[in-house]
Amino acid sequence: MLVLKTLDSHGPCTFRDCLAHQQVSEDLLQLNQGTLYPALLRLEATRLVTSKWGVRRTTAGEYYSLVRAGRRQLEEEAENWGRIRPMINRVLRTS
Repeated sequence: MLVLKTLDSHGPCTFRDCLAHQQVSEDLLQLNQGTLYPALLRLEATRLVTSKWGVRRTTAGEYYSLVRAGRRQLEEEAENWGRIRPMINRVLRTS
């Protein structure tokens, strides 16, 4: 969900751009190469994301983009999180 949201919020970006966007979470969520790159490859394999070699500004690389199915998946994941979050909070408050 976090990778999909990054691509949704920032548009097409390279692997390194995606890593840099972790600052949105004020570095609370640490994405690293070992988790982000495989996630991008899985999302591409499941056709939620596409990639295309390109150059933007001064950055050349493979740019990952969210496709329509990826946006739908993001919406579903966000809805699921909205339903699950209160339950998790209740469990954490119990002693």
